[in-house]
Amino acid sequence: MHGLINRSIQCFLRDTYGENTWRDIAIGADLGFDSFEALLRYDVSQTDAVLRAASRTLSKPRDVVLEDLGTYLVSNPNVQALRRLLRFGGEGFVDFLHSLDQLHERAKLAVPDLQLPVLQLRDHSLTTFTITVDHQNPGFGFVLVGVLRAMADDYGALALIEYQGRKDRYESIGIELLEASFSEGRDFALSARSG
Repeated sequence: MHGLINRSIQCFLRDTYGENTWRDIAIGADLGFDSFEALLRYDVSQTDAVLRAASRTLSKPRDVVLEDLGTYLVSNPNVQALRRLLRFGGEGFVDFLHSLDQLHERAKLAVPDLQLPVLQLRDHSLTTFTITVDHQNPGFGFVLVGVLRAMADDYGALALIEYQGRKDRYESIGIELLEASFSEGRDFALSARSG
């Protein structure tokens, strides 16, 4: 697993639950170290061990931990770069959904050896969609559910987003857009504020 993914999990756990909780999770995962390096690669068993230890330590199911990670990646002030990248997908939530097909390739431009899942959006109507998540390691679908819920809030859209399950290497997420402009979305400018 790419170190950037493991480092994101570490930052989420540390920023959300504190440094001591992260250390307990690292010890519980039997890592032998307490910090992932973003540019290194790690065996996927280490990622799984961290998620199991986090689930035990936090008394939360693994799926909930992963969904919370997805929400963190978009909404936490410490990781605004990902939010900015995703917001370039369009002016509204539906535009954003249609941009997800290219996310895999855009990520490869930034980090060539990062293996993100391939996403495919299917429109069933103007307000009903399914996203298929193609990746050999289960769990990315739950992270994406968290990302999608946070991005719907970011755009001010009201949407029902539901994990529909995994078959082979494919996870499915159902989306029903109830109202595109339910509330005022978060401010977003194309240029980063200097300051």
